[in-house]
Amino acid sequence: MLAIVSSGALQGIDAVEVEVECNTGLPGEARPVVVGLPSTAVKESWDRVYSALSNSGFAVPQTKCTINLAPGHLRKEGPLYDLPIALGLLAAMGKLKAKLSDYLIAGELSLSGETRSIRGGLALATLAREKGAKAILLPTQTAHEASLVEDCSVVPIASLSQAVAFLEGRIQIDPLKPSDRSLENDAATGDAVLDFADVKGQQGLRRAVEVAVAGGHNLLMIGPPGSGKSMVAKRIPSIMPSLSFEEFLDILRIYSASGLTRDPSGIPRKRPFRSPHHTISDVGLIGGGTTPGPGEISLAHHGVLFLDELPEFKRSALEVLRQPLEDGEVTISRSAGSIDLPAQFMLVAAMNPTPDGLPAADSLSSPIQIQRYRARLSAPLLDRIDLHIEAPALTVDELRNANPGETSAAIRERIQEARDYQRQRFDGSRLQVNAEMGPKLIREHCQLTSVQGDLLQGAMERLKLSARAYDRILKVARSIADLGKSEKIETPHLLEAIQYRSLDRDI
Repeated sequence: MLAIVSSGALQGIDAVEVEVECNTGLPGEARPVVVGLPSTAVKESWDRVYSALSNSGFAVPQTKCTINLAPGHLRKEGPLYDLPIALGLLAAMGKLKAKLSDYLIAGELSLSGETRSIRGGLALATLAREKGAKAILLPTQTAHEASLVEDCSVVPIASLSQAVAFLEGRIQIDPLKPSDRSLENDAATGDAVLDFADVKGQQGLRRAVEVAVAGGHNLLMIGPPGSGKSMVAKRIPSIMPSLSFEEFLDILRIYSASGLTRDPSGIPRKRPFRSPHHTISDVGLIGGGTTPGPGEISLAHHGVLFLDELPEFKRSALEVLRQPLEDGEVTISRSAGSIDLPAQFMLVAAMNPTPDGLPAADSLSSPIQIQRYRARLSAPLLDRIDLHIEAPALTVDELRNANPGETSAAIRERIQEARDYQRQRFDGSRLQVNAEMGPKLIREHCQLTSVQGDLLQGAMERLKLSARAYDRILKVARSIADLGKSEKIETPHLLEAIQYRSLDRDI
């Protein structure tokens, strides 16, 4: 007898439909055959399903069983097919009388028959809504995040026996509502102890960070060890505007597909801060793998990607950042398929001024060694980093006597006002910040007087900057003007933007 159960497969951060076809009563040796490009985890599902059926009080098939995961050309990964396979086998044996075609089902089973959380609950719920399914059945932990999808009925399932009882109508399980989820809605959750008031001195660096966040610009901090670069970077999320619910769903979709939302205690609603070690691989940073999935740049979507000791990263890993820094997304092509992953993040990087970490005037490194150290960063990559700012070492007197700086709340208020100006400016488009402006909008909103144009031309010729750097200087100047509540870019705004190319000046 044949039974068909609808499920799904993750492709990047989205889900596509998979039909689980179960056929029992076939002649031959009593064994299961799983076809349809299953991974090892899927092939092993039979042992889990067999034990789950037995320990839940159900009979196991005594004949040859064929389980087909269609479409056959799509590789199936992970244990999310345990629950649909078990229910499909029960239906094929005549032990389950229910219209399974009304539901989309996914979930891992333990040997006892209890369900376990899976990756991609949010994507699967979106698929169920698009498919017009009556409801989606998911493990309880996964169902909480999936309930955020509007117009989708999400039924939490704790065990195989409970799923059977629900499908047969013997018990009633109310679908989860968004208000039932255990989510923290405070954007500042977890950042209360990381406040800019803790940062002593470094007024120039604090100003550059404020400008960068206001316009969504990338930032490179250059300073000796102990100058506060990492301390400042970790506090940047505390001055970023609060997440909108749509942005939060975008982030949650990525984390869900990566399996990072399995903690049922709560999912903090705050901007991500990712800080990978410099030994990270290209795939770990950009994403990919046999079945392409999100990397660190996608996990930093709508948040901060902090690369400490930037020149120590592999050259190949840094160069793959060029496309996402420009486009806000990354395209990954593999034999298994091609996917587009969101990667709209603020890059914050830090490096030492010399190989030994000392300022150039005190360094024991030769000029050639210093040049080789800085040459690890290619010109195309530096072009895409809008602000280069020096973070000088603090004196003992500054550490002892410096007054507390502004709080994150005060800085965030100014940044929010500047972002509001930009939102009004780009009303009717998908753009949110100045850093996203294209050539047409730059010409429209970053107009200069003839004197200002000559000033910028002279700086470009002296620093030998590229056309891309020219555009980025204009966008930074526009952000500085927004912080100053100025409709036009004034000369001081332009001069400040030019002086944020310190690495170009040094070279």
